[in-house]
Amino acid sequence: MRSTRATYAVERLKTRSGNPGYAAVSLSGGLFYLIDRGADKGADTRADTRVGAANVDTGAQQIAGQPGARSPAKLCGPLPLDAFVAFVDGLGPPKPSKASKLDLAFEEQLRKSRS
Repeated sequence: MRSTRATYAVERLKTRSGNPGYAAVSLSGGLFYLIDRGADKGADTRADTRVGAANVDTGAQQIAGQPGARSPAKLCGPLPLDAFVAFVDGLGPPKPSKASKLDLAFEEQLRKSRS
């Protein structure tokens, strides 16, 4: 169940960035690292984020076997779960904050009062 947090972090990154090529790779000892399969031309950029070294390694071998394709870009070294989630949450554009009409009107009043 620990890998669920890592998977959800990667899913949030995919949504924010619009790049479906991000994937988490799980190592023994509870370590994770992030790869970008979308950086490859001709790579299979399925929205599949199953965490597990076997799944991603198999995909990397298939990609490497394609003519002119490169292996996926490794974006970080092996990190423990909490550090991995913090790293992934720090990548890409920030999540847009929701503001109501009242919040926007209040901010406008604050700007007017300061000028």
